Amino acid sequence: MNPKQLANVLVKILGLSLCAHSVASVIVAILGGLQIGTAGFQNWPRQFFPYLMSLTVSLLPFAIGVYFIVQSRWVTDKLFKDE
Repeated sequence: MNPKQLANVLVKILGLSLCAHSVASVIVAILGGLQIGTAGFQNWPRQFFPYLMSLTVSLLPFAIGVYFIVQSRWVTDKLFKDE
């Protein structure tokens, strides 16, 4: 296995790791939002905003991980453009 192929595999593993680590925070944000939704809607925007922000922040690493998985060959080509 040459270094470029190894880097391709490592970029895919990095993407999988980012996706796996963000799954727990996505679940917590969704469950927290559902809890606020079932508790009632008096003060809804103010109580729901932290969970919405948490969901947004936790989806960002997931999106980056999916990008790394899908575009691993392109990322590897950019890293090894001199070879």
